Amino acid sequence: MEEGSSVEVPPYFLCPISLEIMRDPVTLATGITYDRTSIERWLFDAAHHATCPVTQRKLAPEDRDATPNHTLRRLIQAWCAMHEVERFPTPRAPVDACRVAALVDEARGAGRRHELATLREIKAIAAESDRNKRCVEATPGTVDFLVSVVRHHCAASRSAEDLLELSLDSPTSTSPPEEDALSIIYSLKPSQKSLLRILERNNGDFLDTLLHVLRRPSYRSRTYTVLLLKAMVSVMELARLMAVRADVVQEVVRVVSDRVSAKAVKAALHVLCRLCPWGRNRVKAVEAGAMAVLVELLLDEGSRHSAELAVVAIEHLCGCAEGRSELVAHPAGLAVVSKKAMRVSLATTESAVRALHAVAKHSPTPAVLQEMLAVGVVAKLLLVLQVDSGERAKAKAKELLRTHARVWKESPCLQPHLKAYYPS
Repeated sequence: MEEGSSVEVPPYFLCPISLEIMRDPVTLATGITYDRTSIERWLFDAAHHATCPVTQRKLAPEDRDATPNHTLRRLIQAWCAMHEVERFPTPRAPVDACRVAALVDEARGAGRRHELATLREIKAIAAESDRNKRCVEATPGTVDFLVSVVRHHCAASRSAEDLLELSLDSPTSTSPPEEDALSIIYSLKPSQKSLLRILERNNGDFLDTLLHVLRRPSYRSRTYTVLLLKAMVSVMELARLMAVRADVVQEVVRVVSDRVSAKAVKAALHVLCRLCPWGRNRVKAVEAGAMAVLVELLLDEGSRHSAELAVVAIEHLCGCAEGRSELVAHPAGLAVVSKKAMRVSLATTESAVRALHAVAKHSPTPAVLQEMLAVGVVAKLLLVLQVDSGERAKAKAKELLRTHARVWKESPCLQPHLKAYYPS
């Protein structure tokens, strides 16, 4: 409705969730009517609520498909016309599985032009609503078709003639088919079951397929790929996590190094944090140059979330001798990690202290201890003890300060007012 209107809206025209006039009223099995967008967001968002918001009654899976309330919609449209307020067009009917299946069947074995048209139509269908996304994912063969498009096209190199043919086949978009397919798979937010099925197809070679895409110059393709990889590593079993190839880790590190996009960098950091605790993945990441890349990311003063993820990843890398050596070798390594303590979040402070603790415990050379004193690590550890920084961070800081008290406590490099806070 237009702002400033004094017309009183009948209460049964308002959605109980959004408290706005319903554009597409639908009724649940409980008899309560909601706007379709609001109730689908409630039922199918990340929280996956399984209740009616008004009655709090639990809904069985078959009861979560709402029924369009055409009578109420016509009343709302007539009322809007009578009172000269915003008119709502008749909503499009939700897609059904038969239509999606027909699109996929027609595209199989067809030429590139038809394949591109099908991808565009599936993408448009999925973009309309969360219900459509669920329908596309649940339609047998659709996700497999999208995966096959990625696999078929990703390994092929593209010449200038290929790109010209692609632009002629798809005048409205020059994105390659595999990029469109990846974007659709990511937009569907596949369930854990779907992700595992994708990983297990063709002897589990889909990670190799994603690796090919990550090596391409297209930032958009790399963004969709690393976002999808983030979802996949979250459901991987431990054995598969430990067996991830070194070149996959290398390409993930390169996404961070190239600053592909803010969203891609965060996803790549999530992947590193998921992989690094297991097997030799720490060493693989260090050999890929991850420590220097993470330190440079912290120096850039990016978002708080990226900084938190980067410090957590550095903490994981400090779990191996190679990682600790790389952190110490970087001119700004120890300084930037200590700087992030107390400046981002309690979790970041705890991870930063643990990383510094690992270095000082396992690599306590005189040069390292003096550098910690010179760049402010010791001062930051003393500050951690004085403020609300979490009990675990305080315990690690206190242990570290006591262990190296002979070097740090009486050093002329430590400011006199800080010595009073040094633990005995």
